[in-house]
Amino acid sequence: EGEMSNYRPSSSGHMYFTIKDGDAQISAVMFRSSARLLRFRPDNGMLLIGRGRVTIYDQRGQLQINVEYLEPKGAGALQIAFEQLKAKLSAEGLFDAERKKPIPKLPRVVGIVTSQSGAAIRDILNVLQRRHEDVHILVWPAQVQGETAAREIADGIRYFNKNQNADVLIVARGGGSVEDLAAFNDEGLARTIAASAIPIISAIGHETDFTIADFVADLRAPTPSAAAELVVEAKHQLEASVRNLHDRLKNMMRYRLALSRQRVNAVSAEAAFERMRHLVHRHQQHVDQFTFRLLTVERSRLQALRQRLDVAQARVRHHDLRRTISLQRHGLERGNQQLAATMSRLLAERSSRLGRLQSQLHALSPLRVLERGYSLAFDDSGTLIKSVEQVREGQELRTQFADGEAKSRVTSRRGPGET
Repeated sequence: EGEMSNYRPSSSGHMYFTIKDGDAQISAVMFRSSARLLRFRPDNGMLLIGRGRVTIYDQRGQLQINVEYLEPKGAGALQIAFEQLKAKLSAEGLFDAERKKPIPKLPRVVGIVTSQSGAAIRDILNVLQRRHEDVHILVWPAQVQGETAAREIADGIRYFNKNQNADVLIVARGGGSVEDLAAFNDEGLARTIAASAIPIISAIGHETDFTIADFVADLRAPTPSAAAELVVEAKHQLEASVRNLHDRLKNMMRYRLALSRQRVNAVSAEAAFERMRHLVHRHQQHVDQFTFRLLTVERSRLQALRQRLDVAQARVRHHDLRRTISLQRHGLERGNQQLAATMSRLLAERSSRLGRLQSQLHALSPLRVLERGYSLAFDDSGTLIKSVEQVREGQELRTQFADGEAKSRVTSRRGPGET
């Protein structure tokens, strides 16, 4: 136990220093294998408690302590490391409000980096699925404590940024001791969060727990459930605003409708409206008079037509219908006889003419020509071959005879004057 002085870290990772108290001092060395396990950055004037082996430095022949374990006296190493890293990153501006990205109002995809078996993921999913059922959720499972935790969480953040497949990220774990939350005080993880292009909400531990990840994240939630609430809060605020606007619009329309009704009632009571009503009544009287005159005229015309009909019926009753029917029957019989004679004559004439035309057609038929030993040749498209110029060697022809047809192939051809 003593105060550190002459602290000299080397590029190899070894640390050289002196431990002293009020009575004596001794040189000390901490080799890289032990130094890399320290959770704080040593400095001159720091009171330390350590454990190691006393050895002799051969080149100088002096005693020294080979320190294997070291921690600050009083405040814990984790707390000192936390304060040191916090001061360093704050000086770099990683905690500044100006660099923090806004959380999207209506995220469609929420990425979650946490343990897949912890209470944090259950709390987040419960809130998101209950209050924002149409949101899509992607989970990157990671250890949230232990030596590999910081690296796995950083890998998840880099994955979402590489694929750009989430609108907002939640980095979360449940409560725990300072040692349990140590991964979220890792400098590498803090810089990965700061470099993320996707907004990140941190939800680590309980409401009283603060980590470096909380300071560098774009928004801190006291618990994982609260982080999920922050994601869906804008959606519910928007829905409430829409409902409020709808109610206000409905009330405004009711007010305007009532006001319009009052105005209509007021206009109806005015003298001008009364004059219009009298004018309508006066014209209604004119219409009634015109309708009465029109009905009177129509009745007179109907009476005259009825009288003419009665006269015509009387004339028909006094006419001798039997004689008229007899005369019409005789005329009809004579017409039938004349029509039958005319049809017989025309039919005979048409039949004779048809016979002559059939004879002429038969004499001119190509089949008669074919019956005399001639034939017709057609190509494969059905075109009649009229000249040797229309054929070529190897061409298939269809030859029509009087009693059928045959197919042939041209093996040679010879035109006029050719031998």
